[in-house]
Amino acid sequence: MNNSPYEVIVIGSGATGGIAALTLAEAGVRVLIVEAGPNLSAPQALGSEPANTFKRIAGIINGEKRIQAQHPGYWKANPLLYANEKQNPYSYPQDKPFIWTQGRQVGGRSLTWGGITLRLSDNELKAARRDGYGPEWPIEYSELAPHYSAIEKHLQIHGHRDGLEQLPDGEFIKPLPFTTAEITFGQSVQSSLGYPFIHSRGFGSHDPQLHGPWPRSSSPGSSLKSAIATGKVEVLSDHMAERITINRSSDTANGLVVVNQSDGSRKELKASLIVLCASTIQSLRVLLNSERSQNLNGFVDPSGKLGQNLMDHISVCRLFALPIKQQDLSQTPNSDKQVLSGAGSFFIPFGPKFKNTRKPNFLRGYGIWGGIDRFEPPQWLKQYPKSKTGFLIGHGEVLPSPNNKVTLSENLDRWGIPLPHIDCTWGDNEKAMATHMTETIQEIIKVSGGELLPLKALIKVPFIGSFFDNAVAIQKEAPPPGYYIHEVGGAPMGSVEEQSVVDRFNRLWRCPNVLVVDGACWPTSGWQSPTLTMMAITRRACLAALSHQHD
Repeated sequence: MNNSPYEVIVIGSGATGGIAALTLAEAGVRVLIVEAGPNLSAPQALGSEPANTFKRIAGIINGEKRIQAQHPGYWKANPLLYANEKQNPYSYPQDKPFIWTQGRQVGGRSLTWGGITLRLSDNELKAARRDGYGPEWPIEYSELAPHYSAIEKHLQIHGHRDGLEQLPDGEFIKPLPFTTAEITFGQSVQSSLGYPFIHSRGFGSHDPQLHGPWPRSSSPGSSLKSAIATGKVEVLSDHMAERITINRSSDTANGLVVVNQSDGSRKELKASLIVLCASTIQSLRVLLNSERSQNLNGFVDPSGKLGQNLMDHISVCRLFALPIKQQDLSQTPNSDKQVLSGAGSFFIPFGPKFKNTRKPNFLRGYGIWGGIDRFEPPQWLKQYPKSKTGFLIGHGEVLPSPNNKVTLSENLDRWGIPLPHIDCTWGDNEKAMATHMTETIQEIIKVSGGELLPLKALIKVPFIGSFFDNAVAIQKEAPPPGYYIHEVGGAPMGSVEEQSVVDRFNRLWRCPNVLVVDGACWPTSGWQSPTLTMMAITRRACLAALSHQHD
């Protein structure tokens, strides 16, 4: 690698971009991070109430945040962290809605990430060996395990070593405690149904006095901060990656064209390695715009599959009231409430191991995330005052399908770049899984003594019924793709170039100095929250690039 002007360009500054920059910088490499959005201060990024609420409402009224406002995270975070949809549009077929959450700022979507960190296992990576459907990953769990461990230690992940085959243990600091209601609930689930019931794994809530101005779950509060501290990393904000430039004589990348978001001017940046960490759909947009069928000076995708097999997790959500005895109510006063977070919650992780449940009529697996007594309304607003409010959200693996894809639209954005067109819908397998999830959730709530209720039956606010009636999170049917913000696929890893877009070290087959390390490189989706695995893949690929490792 040369030293002029940068050895590596990393596109994107979120969870994977931060890990890429840190991994490379710790090896002494000079890195430029290109980020499409602004470099906000922590107070600007996190905002405060009631100003955030006013901005949320304004974003819906003026049409800048109407699609993203369907996700509950929009109502928790600063809406500034959700991209302006008028300036960053996309398209989808009228009968196939796709909810795309975009985070355009330094830190990307890590600033709105829920902070759940789950490892994949060979049950997911090698699922095709079990059921014969689709591709398998070209790597095994043992190849990711050391990278999982390194990242968990760096991020200080809360969790408990549970010894489950379907959910490998990690390097954890102590788990966050269950609420009293969750302990009672978990005992019922385990004794009556025999289902696994574990502490969720990930981050606790943000404590500025303890953690500093940025949440530890965000790249500015963890990996990106550490990368910049090496003195080897610079960030070019407010510049959008348009396309990768290719040296036709060697079929290698030699740089990146970026667009200044303030005035639309373009410039080409040179580097000997390009690492794509822009998030799945943005990375696919850059790749499609850089491929030879779109650009005569682009790279060649020998598989012809670039953009195909887009996936997200399918999910269903149910709310319930759990009756609590008076002595239990006194043990968890509001002054000592435990806040919902990635680690402050619980999991019922089936994976593909549906022991004691109804026989699944679908392929692959799912898990159920939940929490009780972590977001209680005031007692005077509750319909059931001697109860605690809980939720269960199932999220499951989606099978890859060539019909689910990202392509480039004929329509252009304000800078003349083709817009992404997203064509994705649930198949029969996903619909059967969602039905199974719903029935399992109902069964779990019933044995716990809880009562399944819609939100407007839980809270006594006259206007809340009409406001939430159309919320996709709590409809009878599963929300549309994109809703869960776990989109992956489109440029999958593989063992042969005819069937994949990148090799087992995340290099484009015909342009090996371009690494695709975010969710775009996934051959299958697994059921686990994907961010930790994305970071592990990134670290592995960057270390391999540094050592010039070959198959």
